[in-house]
Amino acid sequence: MNITEIIIQVVVVVVAITIHEYSHALSAFWLGDDTAKRAGRLKLNPLSHLDPIGALMLLIVHIGWAKPVPINPYNFKNMKTGTALTAAAGPVSNFIIATFSAFLLRLLNLFSFASIVPGSLIFYLINLVITTLYFSVFINLALGLFNLIPLPPLDGSKILGGFLSDDMYFKYTAKEKQGAYLLIIIMAISFLFKIPILPMLINKPLTFFTNLLLGI
Repeated sequence: MNITEIIIQVVVVVVAITIHEYSHALSAFWLGDDTAKRAGRLKLNPLSHLDPIGALMLLIVHIGWAKPVPINPYNFKNMKTGTALTAAAGPVSNFIIATFSAFLLRLLNLFSFASIVPGSLIFYLINLVITTLYFSVFINLALGLFNLIPLPPLDGSKILGGFLSDDMYFKYTAKEKQGAYLLIIIMAISFLFKIPILPMLINKPLTFFTNLLLGI
């Protein structure tokens, strides 16, 4: 992997995480909770959402995190539904970006670039756009699918909570701190022993949806 591809990946990751977290804040605001807005999270500013350690872990072990978007579920008309919808907004935003990027990529493939001189500026720019769109598809799908894992505090646990009974919901959400510790342990094992535990959970659906969107 060359330096250009590394820079593209970093940019795509930053954009994907920023929109993911912004979508949480926006959906919560639409559903009646302005906690995130008052905390300065209802903005498309990467500095408002990126966690330095989480971003570093993402680059090192390819699993990281952003600053959690603060919400007050008691501001929702329905606490479980509002929390589930707010949680789902993040992965959904990533899937939308991945789908749109794949559409643009497939649109570009309809054109013939045979007449473009290899090594020219236009040739370089076209390849830059194609590479960026490809990484946008792959990274956004990976981020969305990873967050759907129903392990607290990932979004998937909150989405699942919306389908549980009230009693089970409160028991399940009470495990969020333990889930966070478990996630850190899994990440530590992945880093120390080079075992991509969490990525292995999403590899098959990631490959399937990547191929589906790209028409492979």
